[in-house]
Amino acid sequence: QVQLVESGGGVVQVGGSLSLSCAASGIIFSIHTMGWYRQAPGKQRELVASITNDGSINYADSVKGRFAISRDNAKNTVYLQMNSLRPEDTAVYYCNLRTRRVVSGPWYAYWGQGTQVTVSS
Repeated sequence: QVQLVESGGGVVQVGGSLSLSCAASGIIFSIHTMGWYRQAPGKQRELVASITNDGSINYADSVKGRFAISRDNAKNTVYLQMNSLRPEDTAVYYCNLRTRRVVSGPWYAYWGQGTQVTVSS
């Protein structure tokens, strides 16, 4: 079992910055991806950014150049630095971890409890 504990988030004005962090604990296999998703009211949950165990990074087009994902492997923690925030970035942000024992094996997915990010104009 894996537990994900998120911190950060809050209310910020347009153009401001916020950072999120997510600490993972439990059984995490060497093959894994950590990332952030978000869900705005009335919309589907969408990927914001992800980073694999070997450091490959993926961003949603809407956040490229504004958000930066990073990780501390020693702490099993992933971070999301959000700059130049826009009202459309307002959402509940969820930490996600996917892990599997071997390349051909099934993925196990876990979610954090979510943290609200509100960008006010």
